[in-house]
Amino acid sequence: MRVAQIAPPWIRIPPTTYGGTELIISFLIEELVKSGHDITLFAPGDASTSARLVSFYPKALTSQDVPWEAHLKAYYHLFKSLERSADFDVVHTHLSSPGDMYIFPLMSQLNNVHVTTLHSNFPFDKVGPWTGDADNYFLEWIRPAPVVTVSQSALANLPYELNVAGVVHLGLPMEHYPPPSNEPEAFFVWLGRFVPEKGAHLAIEAAKRANVPIVLAGKVDGNIEEAVVYFRQKIQPLIDNRKVMYVGPVNMGMKLKLLSSARGFLYPITWEEPGGTVVLEAMALGCPVIGYARGVLPELVVHASTGFLAHDLDQMVQYTSQIGSLDRSRVRSHVERNFSARIMAMKYLDIYAKLSQNRPR
Repeated sequence: MRVAQIAPPWIRIPPTTYGGTELIISFLIEELVKSGHDITLFAPGDASTSARLVSFYPKALTSQDVPWEAHLKAYYHLFKSLERSADFDVVHTHLSSPGDMYIFPLMSQLNNVHVTTLHSNFPFDKVGPWTGDADNYFLEWIRPAPVVTVSQSALANLPYELNVAGVVHLGLPMEHYPPPSNEPEAFFVWLGRFVPEKGAHLAIEAAKRANVPIVLAGKVDGNIEEAVVYFRQKIQPLIDNRKVMYVGPVNMGMKLKLLSSARGFLYPITWEEPGGTVVLEAMALGCPVIGYARGVLPELVVHASTGFLAHDLDQMVQYTSQIGSLDRSRVRSHVERNFSARIMAMKYLDIYAKLSQNRPR
């Protein structure tokens, strides 16, 4: 099967540090190539892939310091990619940020099979605290287009009736994530983007109340004022390099070491997280997760087996003392059985086949 994977042009494929969507796209592509399919990745030229790579500029937009609100290069990338759509049996696009919304009008005239994975939640017409109504204007193109959500929670949270082709949870290549081999250290970890909804400030509070050390890792996006202000006002004053440590953005090797060594992963999210890549990564390394029971987390974490689902900070603090009762090998095997890259790729191949069968002749 000849499949075009059109990635958002903002973050490198795979990412060097932060980039959950881009990491999953890379994992999917590598698994499809391994399965013998003819895959072409449309992405900026700094991508690293086993697929055929087609690029229209040399580096991902954020590495060029292009602000997220500047959509012209993103539009160019999508337009030029879709110009080549007739060469493929399936065109698979990925919606992650507002600049990716141009996918839908551009795909409206495609004659071949196409599908879009929704990696983020609506609304997409959003800049910082401001939210517009442009999503509604795009519905004439969005509604007919086959889409995939990355969780049942994301499906339930769709604000519109869409043409949903399926639900495909995120998946990891387990060979990249070594099984637990050593006893964990005393610290807990939080890893992600420093924005309020990811709950780093709550993770710090939980760790302090539980009297356990916490290591924070992740990116402060200098192009997002809200993120910079949040880190400076809510996080930085709490970093004492004894009980609360910040190690900055981490690459894959550093992330594997950090999550493998941590006693547990604290994730008190305050939004309806659709995918949860980092939650799967922690569990794949045997690191149990204590997270708020919202968004995708109840679909990923088995309460009292692979972690704990808390409904408030008091419960999160309580569960930190129980985390040693969990079998880290069982935590990993849960991901292997249910959330591998192979399972993810097979589900997408089933969707491609069904869309092909249902295509009007």
